[in-house]
Amino acid sequence: MHKKKTIWSPGQIILVAIIFVFVLSCVLPFLNVIAISFSSKSAILRGDVSFWPVEFETKAYEILFADKTMIDCLFFTVKLTVVYTALAMLLTILMAYPLTKKRLKGRKFFNLLALFTMYFSGGTIPIYLNVRDFGMLNSFWSLVIPGLLSTYNMIIMKSFFAGLPNELEEAATIDGANDFQILLQVYLPLSLASIATLTLFYAVGKWNSFADAKYYIQTKALQPLQLRLYNIIKGSTAVDVTAIEGNANSNAQNVSESIESATIIFATLPILVVYPFVQRYFVSGVTIGAVKG
Repeated sequence: MHKKKTIWSPGQIILVAIIFVFVLSCVLPFLNVIAISFSSKSAILRGDVSFWPVEFETKAYEILFADKTMIDCLFFTVKLTVVYTALAMLLTILMAYPLTKKRLKGRKFFNLLALFTMYFSGGTIPIYLNVRDFGMLNSFWSLVIPGLLSTYNMIIMKSFFAGLPNELEEAATIDGANDFQILLQVYLPLSLASIATLTLFYAVGKWNSFADAKYYIQTKALQPLQLRLYNIIKGSTAVDVTAIEGNANSNAQNVSESIESATIIFATLPILVVYPFVQRYFVSGVTIGAVKG
């Protein structure tokens, strides 16, 4: 028997075309940054670099890795991301689980209180004053404690917990398990997809953040990688302006541009390496949590 050839409908063709354009819009800028980071100063100056390195060289990366502070920023950011993500997931799970139980007194109030924080914020200045008054300015914990719990992520986790059969909890209770044992031995093993997904959300969010460090940190030893990247780009912009005014040579401008691109790759690569390990949980974790809510 001959299999029927699959014929795409006009709607499917349009959808694939839109997805293809979207993918290109995400990939091409990244390829351009990679190409610039491996291109020579003269090629950058001539504007010859597009999506492939011109006059290939690794000088920008040699300068980058020769800077010990950049490596220190990398290890500090890894430490910060791991600690923040672990504590954030702990709080998310410990808040989501009891809010699924109807026997919890004040459950509706706590749900409304959590939702309130999604739409209203204390503002940047009050949060800064709180961090200052608690003595956390210029400390590691100023980058961890503020914003430690995401209401959106908590709702996803709560929706997943609520979708699990009540009979599982009843059976565990009959066997003498308490709430913590039920959470650890019944709920969490069945929630690995959602846990992996939310872990990725928290980790990527913290890895990419620099605003909190910009507000709270003055010590270079506590600067995360993204703040260092921000300062490099900001310094590069200043060099560009000076060059336009005729007070700086073009070589300084192009060296800064290639180092800027190399730093972007250096800051992006670690989180890209982590993603494939949780990618298989990503779609199922989000959709199951949303559907079962």
